[in-house]
Amino acid sequence: MLYKHVLVAVDLIEECRAVADHALQLANALNAKLSLLHVVEPLAMAYGGDVPMDLSMLQQQQFEQAKERMQLFAADYGLPEEQLQIAFGHPRQEIHRIATEQDCDLIVVGSHGRHGLALLLGSTANDVLHGAPCDVIAVRLGKKS
Repeated sequence: MLYKHVLVAVDLIEECRAVADHALQLANALNAKLSLLHVVEPLAMAYGGDVPMDLSMLQQQQFEQAKERMQLFAADYGLPEEQLQIAFGHPRQEIHRIATEQDCDLIVVGSHGRHGLALLLGSTANDVLHGAPCDVIAVRLGKKS
């Protein structure tokens, strides 16, 4: 079998349903296991790391909200709880870590197909590609067919 375990990384916005749909179709066609991952980034990362206050309460609320949103999102795909992951940290590192720990052989992410300066600055999809422990498929977002 080409792929046995597909990990799809989602940011739980409506647009990423196309990524999850693509991953689900692929997993079904290959008779592979599908796992869903959402990474909650530390709030301090958004502010450059220097925040003069304790953000732990806000971070915990963010994590709990992500958990609720993940369960609602995953319900549409009929995935059991053990195939849902929420990680805390830098998206690239956490996606790589989970893919390695769960012995995934394919990662599916969304990509906006950025060009120019946005491409040079990078994106999560580009980050995930570099150093990934397995194959990566980037599903183009926002493009109407």
